[in-house]
Amino acid sequence: MAVAADAGALPSTSTADRQRIFVASQWQLTWWRFRKHRVAVASAIVVAGFYLVVPGADFLACSDPSASEAQRSLMPPQLIHWFDEGRLRPHVYGLKGARDPKTFKRVYQPDPSQKIPIRFFAQGFEYRFLGLFPMSRHLIGVDPGRDASTTIFLLGTDVQGRDLWSRLMYGTRISLTIGLLGVTMSLVLGVVLGGLSGFYGGILDTVIQRIIEILRSIPTIPLWMGLAAALPRDWTILQVYFAITIIISLLGWTELARVIRGRFLALREEDFVVSARLVGCSRMRTIFVHMVPSFMSHIIAATTLALPAMIISETALSFLGLGLRPPAISWGVLLQQAQNVQTVAISPWLMLPAVPVIVAVMAFNFLGDGLRDAADPYGR
Repeated sequence: MAVAADAGALPSTSTADRQRIFVASQWQLTWWRFRKHRVAVASAIVVAGFYLVVPGADFLACSDPSASEAQRSLMPPQLIHWFDEGRLRPHVYGLKGARDPKTFKRVYQPDPSQKIPIRFFAQGFEYRFLGLFPMSRHLIGVDPGRDASTTIFLLGTDVQGRDLWSRLMYGTRISLTIGLLGVTMSLVLGVVLGGLSGFYGGILDTVIQRIIEILRSIPTIPLWMGLAAALPRDWTILQVYFAITIIISLLGWTELARVIRGRFLALREEDFVVSARLVGCSRMRTIFVHMVPSFMSHIIAATTLALPAMIISETALSFLGLGLRPPAISWGVLLQQAQNVQTVAISPWLMLPAVPVIVAVMAFNFLGDGLRDAADPYGR
């Protein structure tokens, strides 16, 4: 029936195409339907671009994200000028700072007489690509040997004078990997506990469902505050990173478990499940070999839709000071400096880390919608 429904949904009407459709697997049908969803395909490209930043954050950064200097505090973004005297010469104007006599704040103005050329694949600070290979090349940079006053700041600097572009690249790495690890752990918990609850029923089902109801009834923010306050202050960044991932995962598996339980309740009396048990398959083999693959496409779609919730959870925790803390770098940590309304009014570029959060969440949602529609064998 799924094949017949998909055959009606695909536009090809030739005999060869119909024959190809009728012998295609469910994964092939899902892929053909997904390709028709242009917004979802574009969102998949955006998501892939975000995750390419994860291994290449060091290469994309212009300068050391931890390097600070008081003299370049809150410098505005520098606009890239691609042409100079009719020739392709990408450069930025230098910035001249002066103290405002009324507000006593340092004000920067671009200096057209000082042109800082931008070099591609320039030499910069040393790092280890993928944690293994020592490198010092970066996508963009300035000529080696220049002083700190001629460093480029594509997105400006923060209060400590650190390059916001470089910190945004490193923050993307941490925020996206926390979401990926958190969804992976939630997926395991949701499939295992939801599958056991729906397959066995009885007391086990009652206990698991009551645990889910208790977790879903607790207000989210107070629960986050209590769990985050339990983290020791002397923990390293890596320890806090994994602790936040576990906290988010423990709160995010309940909805998927409910969905998996419902699917198991519908499938456990099907003929193929009964046949598997009659031929001697163990219960665990019946669950993970015969039942789970039958709705794997739905699990993938649900996982994709859960990723933006994980990213927002980490960003909100870090923004409120309950998650990752400096010197760790994430989108939420970068947005901590935007809590002060006066600072945002004077330095609006400090709100720029909110842009990748919005774009990533929207891309994941559109991608999840496309996968859900493509995985539905009865959709049109």
